[in-house]
Amino acid sequence: MRRSKYVLIIFLIFFVLILATVVSLFVYELGKPPTVKARSYLELRLAGPIQERAAPDFFTAFFTGTQPLSMHDIWMNIQKAKVDSRIRCLVLQVGMLQCDWAKINEIREAVLDFRKSGKKAYIYIEEAPEFDKEYYLATACDRIILHPLGWLGINGIGGYIPFFKRALDKLGIEAEIEHIEEYKTAYNMFTEEGFTPAHKEMMESLYSDLYSHYVKGIAEARGKTEAEIRRLIDKGSFLGDQALEAGLVDYLLYWDEFEDILKDKGRKLYRISDQQYSKVKPASLGLYRGKKIALIYGMGPIHTGEGTYQTMGSSTIARYLRRARKDKTVAAVVFRVDSPGGSAVGSDVIWREVFLTKKEKPLVVSMSDMAGSGGYWVSMAADKIVAQPQTLTGSIGVISGKFSMARLYDKLGITAEKIAYGNKADMFSTHRKLTPEERALLKKEILWIYDRFLSKVAEGRNLSKEEVDRIGKGRIWTGSQAKERGLVDEIGGLSRAIELAKELAGIPAEDGVSLLVLPRKISFWDIFIGRLATANKSNIHPEMEKLLSAFELLEKERTLAIMPFWFSLE
Repeated sequence: MRRSKYVLIIFLIFFVLILATVVSLFVYELGKPPTVKARSYLELRLAGPIQERAAPDFFTAFFTGTQPLSMHDIWMNIQKAKVDSRIRCLVLQVGMLQCDWAKINEIREAVLDFRKSGKKAYIYIEEAPEFDKEYYLATACDRIILHPLGWLGINGIGGYIPFFKRALDKLGIEAEIEHIEEYKTAYNMFTEEGFTPAHKEMMESLYSDLYSHYVKGIAEARGKTEAEIRRLIDKGSFLGDQALEAGLVDYLLYWDEFEDILKDKGRKLYRISDQQYSKVKPASLGLYRGKKIALIYGMGPIHTGEGTYQTMGSSTIARYLRRARKDKTVAAVVFRVDSPGGSAVGSDVIWREVFLTKKEKPLVVSMSDMAGSGGYWVSMAADKIVAQPQTLTGSIGVISGKFSMARLYDKLGITAEKIAYGNKADMFSTHRKLTPEERALLKKEILWIYDRFLSKVAEGRNLSKEEVDRIGKGRIWTGSQAKERGLVDEIGGLSRAIELAKELAGIPAEDGVSLLVLPRKISFWDIFIGRLATANKSNIHPEMEKLLSAFELLEKERTLAIMPFWFSLE
């Protein structure tokens, strides 16, 4: 009896928590837009992962009243603040950002565009021992303020890329991978003990170009020569007084002293947070009203079937594209891609929908941090492709193979008996290695897919197959390098992609447009199920999670168009 009573109490507590969470969801999502006072400043707090469309976190919202910000939110907030007469300035507080350089550049360009309104932008930094990407963003502001005891570290771009072949050898695991061609290094971390000549050439080219954009951007913003900036970067770190003397920051101030700078004609400005300001409707400020443009987000590794909020499922993205194509009120489509690639078949399913949609209405691709291999495959049929200078793209190539664990099973004492009908029935079994005949067959199959990849790039980009093959072979390019080679049309961000879509749809530049954003906000149960599905990885280090993803993707999708897993070198 007592046990039943305890079970009932636990059930009631669980029910109340669920009910409270759902109520908090409705309060957060359906609550009235905040009142923005005259003489306000918008505070943008940026730290941690920056995703294109962050999945709503209702559990966090319940306990903290906040939601994760996404690139879409940040971009939209800055757009709104630029035209909102109640917002007098923008204040950034930036911590360590977990994203690549293209997203940083996208936010940086948005801040620079905000300043064209005549309003000021400031950034306040307390302490930043490793702050290269973040400092690059900071230089978009009118003034950079550092805490008097703050420490600013700008030490360049680079680090170490891990290789795991020796570790796998010790475990008794062998990666049997066929790839097209020499720059297709997605699984080299499993098959090599270090760089191949092609791999090293590609990585040095990428990082050299990223470093060049970094140095040039800082030099222009801080009124210094590129040689001066390189010397400062080589020094590495600066205490507050040193950073001020070097011209890297403008003031050393405590927060209360900084607030004095924000006064408007001697009157204090009111703060509104990015979370609150996200609820202000763009249409209330005269933004994004008019003819409709579909803005479709494709994020994460590509696979066949339905996607989740962190992966690009071919069925899901195809459905969004068909919806935009069939909707007569949609004048054009902008497809925002942030993906390292994945399944070749999944990529081709999406490519077909892009191809069909382009026949009906203009379609522009906007590339984010990466649109490599499968990410490029889904993009190449667009009318126009826009990328940031630092976007990682290209990687036109194919890969396939498996992991043989026969020696590991032997070490563990695991035995197996074979029952197979068909000579190749156990070809992809982890219990044995591929035969030479099977490896030759695998190579032939991916060469056939590579040939189709070349043909579709050639058709979409108005190049010959020979030209595409020369710049293909699995090689990754930065956005600026890709533009030089005809893989990208323009350098820019989401705003430029929307401008191009308007132009192609015959919408006058001065006219506004409304945005149909897909996917729409995700339901509570979508997130709940998604959390359960990923709970087993929730405490895994991000770099280790990439390794697990590499194993899983090759297990689920036999033929991949995927770029190298991008390990953090900061």
